[in-house]
This record gives sequence, C-alpha cells and structure tokens, in this order.
Amino acid sequence: MKIVPVSVLMASILLASCATPQTRVETGLMDAGLSPRMAACMADRMVDRLSLVQLKRLQSLARVGRTDFERVTVDGFLYKVRALEDPEIFAVTSKAALVCALDS
Repeated sequence: MKIVPVSVLMASILLASCATPQTRVETGLMDAGLSPRMAACMADRMVDRLSLVQLKRLQSLARVGRTDFERVTVDGFLYKVRALEDPEIFAVTSKAALVCALDS
C-alpha cells in the first residue's frame, strides 16, 4: 500500500474545490460517457443556462455509470437525461448536444 503525503492530498482537495462550474459540468459529462470534445462543447453552452440544483441533478448521471467501457452515444445520454424528469434540463442539454454535433 502506497502512502500519499498529506501535502499532496491537501493540494488535490484544494485544486478540486477551485474547479469552475464549467469544468465540473465538463468532467461530469465525460464521466457519464460523452467524448471529451462533446463534453467541453456542451458544458460551455449549459453552465449558464441551468441552476446549480439542476447541474447537480445532471451530475448524478455520472454516478449511474456506463453499461460498457465504450463511450455512450449522445442519444443514449439524452435518454438518461430525460429520466431526470426536468423539462428544462432536457431542453438545454438536447439543444447543446444538437449545436455541438453540428459544429463537429
């Protein structure tokens, strides 16, 4: 078992707490299975349009986990978003996904 120095652990915690909402949304989207490019694009469009409570609900999708080790499709991700039963989250997320898909 490797012991991590306390200073390294504290630095990690401090850096994590400094993450911007956009970075957190982007990371959450990647954790939910979206590609890094798609996650970055969508996070940029979503962070200012959803409340912190809505962003936290969206973040809960990352905890659900992927069914396999491949990236999920945007359609599959939106299916999970719809299950949150929040029309505003679904509308903002699907618009961001559409715009980002067209930009690629």
